Amino acid sequence: MSGRARLTVFAALATLLTSWSLAGLVESSGWIAQAAALLAVQAAVGAGARRVPLARSLTVAAQLLVSLLILVFMFAGRGESTGDGPLAYLVTDFGALFGQGVRDVGEFAIPAPLTDGIQLLLLAGVLLVGLLVDMLAVTLRTAAAAGLPLLALYSVAAGLATDDSGTWLSFLLAGTGYLLLLLAEGRDRLAQWGRVFGAAPRGRVSAASGYGGGAAAGGQAVAPVRTGRRIGVVALGLALAVPMALPALGDGLLGGRGTGDADGSGKGGGTISAVNPLVSLQSSLNAQDNRVVLKYRTDSTQVADQYVRILALDEFNGVKWEASGRPLSDVPARMPNPPGLGDQVRAGASEVRTTFSAADTYVQRYLPMPYPATGVDIGGKWRFEPAGRTLVGDQLGKDKFQNVQGAQYTVRSMLLRPTVRQLQSAPAPGDAIRADYTKLPDNLPPVVADTARKVTQGSKDDYTRAVKLQDFFAVSGGFRYNTRTASGTGPQAVARFLEDKEGFCIHFAFSMAAMSRSLGIPARVAVGFTPGERQSDGTWNVSMRDAHAWPELYFEGVGWTRFEPTPRSGISIPDYSQAQTPSSRPSAPAPLPSASASEPNAAPSKADDCPPELKKLGECGGPAAAQGAGPGAGGPSVLAVLGWVAGGAALLGLPLLPMLWRTRVRGRRLAAGSGAVLSAWRELGDAAWDVGIAPDESLSPRGAAARIVELGRLEPDATDAVRRVAGAVERALYAPAGADAAYPGLAQDVLLARAGLLAGVSRAARLRARLVPRSAARVVWAASARWSAASAAAATRLSAIRLRLPSRPRG
Repeated sequence: MSGRARLTVFAALATLLTSWSLAGLVESSGWIAQAAALLAVQAAVGAGARRVPLARSLTVAAQLLVSLLILVFMFAGRGESTGDGPLAYLVTDFGALFGQGVRDVGEFAIPAPLTDGIQLLLLAGVLLVGLLVDMLAVTLRTAAAAGLPLLALYSVAAGLATDDSGTWLSFLLAGTGYLLLLLAEGRDRLAQWGRVFGAAPRGRVSAASGYGGGAAAGGQAVAPVRTGRRIGVVALGLALAVPMALPALGDGLLGGRGTGDADGSGKGGGTISAVNPLVSLQSSLNAQDNRVVLKYRTDSTQVADQYVRILALDEFNGVKWEASGRPLSDVPARMPNPPGLGDQVRAGASEVRTTFSAADTYVQRYLPMPYPATGVDIGGKWRFEPAGRTLVGDQLGKDKFQNVQGAQYTVRSMLLRPTVRQLQSAPAPGDAIRADYTKLPDNLPPVVADTARKVTQGSKDDYTRAVKLQDFFAVSGGFRYNTRTASGTGPQAVARFLEDKEGFCIHFAFSMAAMSRSLGIPARVAVGFTPGERQSDGTWNVSMRDAHAWPELYFEGVGWTRFEPTPRSGISIPDYSQAQTPSSRPSAPAPLPSASASEPNAAPSKADDCPPELKKLGECGGPAAAQGAGPGAGGPSVLAVLGWVAGGAALLGLPLLPMLWRTRVRGRRLAAGSGAVLSAWRELGDAAWDVGIAPDESLSPRGAAARIVELGRLEPDATDAVRRVAGAVERALYAPAGADAAYPGLAQDVLLARAGLLAGVSRAARLRARLVPRSAARVVWAASARWSAASAAAATRLSAIRLRLPSRPRG
């Protein structure tokens, strides 16, 4: 194996070993085998381009083009686009899937499911880093600089990883890959200076030379590569061992604020950091199956109204709804009264007791429980956030927090029954509540507030306005429930939702909360689960598809009150919000199966076939996906099939381009007949070059012909043909003017000589001469010459323009 080929192999290997650090970011590691295959193809393309040889820029361009084409064909048709035909399958879908991957990264917690979008991002990122490493280490011969993209890849993975258990292995693999790349380059450079055949005289070799000496050396030369290998192993071992021996450092003056002490024993401090609403559900929305995450038993008489709440999002910062940072405290034995709850409503409430059992696969730092909870019995270290009445897991150690995984706990909560009269007569909220929960970004589109005022026109109190907003989304506004709609972020997302009138629970909850705030009604968004499905033994199962979001509006004397604007089958509307909507709730155009049925369902649901993109949101259902069915929906159209065929033919035809170019050039050179002796001679020289006889411009035609005959080991017929062509060239160059230089059999002699050259080499060399002819390098030379000529002409023209410009006088 040549030195450059060895560098190519180790460059791809270093990228692959470093990419292993990304394995912990997703649930499945199957993409690593695909990355290895794609890196091998990319490296092979680079090796072939350098063997031709192509210019450095063209080599990188060829690798980039082939990598992009492979990715496009791998993921074509997996994205969601509105286009049709080949362009949509190969380009539009690819771009849509890339954008979906970016959204998936922002929505999923680590480890995330290996969706098509995330898989595309992983493979594209690894291929990009591999291209940079190959360019620096092999094309530009600077392997040390190739460590920069490798370091960038490892740093991204290490910064996002949440589990420290495998970081040492990732570091070991990444460091080993880089050291192997450096050693491969060092060995190649050392080989160019020759080989060490013996030892230097004893006593004359310094210890720093790397060749050894003295009695210990025994006269044997120790190769510098071996010394470098030993230094690399020692350095890598020290990098792994030293951090274990040093004491861990705390946050100190530069540490983050308020998550307690490093050992998790801090008291009174800490905050809830802002979270994305979809990320706050963590693994509950990440699973690809509809597994059960919670089981509970309750003595409540109104289980349909007992939502299991995780977190309240109370801040809309112009980009997304999130939980604002608030101070934490110790969990009290009896929680204080909910904010805003008055004596009249409390008198009509009853306390219920619910016992929960969390699945071992459910990792959630926020404790799911009914609202408003009055007391919690649970083991472990938890903290209490009073404003949102949320329990959050405390810090147990470095990068480790208490979570609900496998927990058994009991929650005492209040079952509130506010009346319509109490809500209608609620006094205005206090200044502090209004200031905190009616904030809206300055760049919120005016259509949001205008629509809210139009919908609630004529209402005399905040309760009536809230019910009208709920009915606008759920009944009268023409909105459709569709989980395939992208969630979107920023203030423009609400305006787009109001225009498209299509979305899922996140859209309805966020939009109603924003419109309520525009009317001066304090509002926030709660994230959690619907009650779930009752089992035959009286328990209730909460599964992935019960994940939900809903708005909470504040009414003085009642407190935070749930509303339900989402037009989804199985969602229960609170009794107090049905005063002006006596009719039964209409089913959505694409309803989903009920997630909170009161009776156990023995038959399997068709929703089990829910696509992964719907499962991750917990909003799956039955007939919703059938709405796009129609003529031709059973398969791709004729244009799509033709596009696939054309694309495949184009991809397969790329390796044949050099052969097609040579065939075309050969036909043009030999078509001129007897008047193109020099063109035929050039064709003969290129035919010899294709079989490995490089052209030598310093030789005369007769000398060049003799060289071709000797190196090509030609038969007598082919030898005579070469000599006749060389004689014709001599006559064309040196014969007096007007002499007859007709040569009717010129083309036949050139073809006869070419056939003799091909017959004198092996089958592999003959195949290469036809498919990858060496003379195709003339294309690169011609392109380079034209570029140089164009650059020189542009420079000359620019200089002439400068000379014609009047100079500004000085002084």
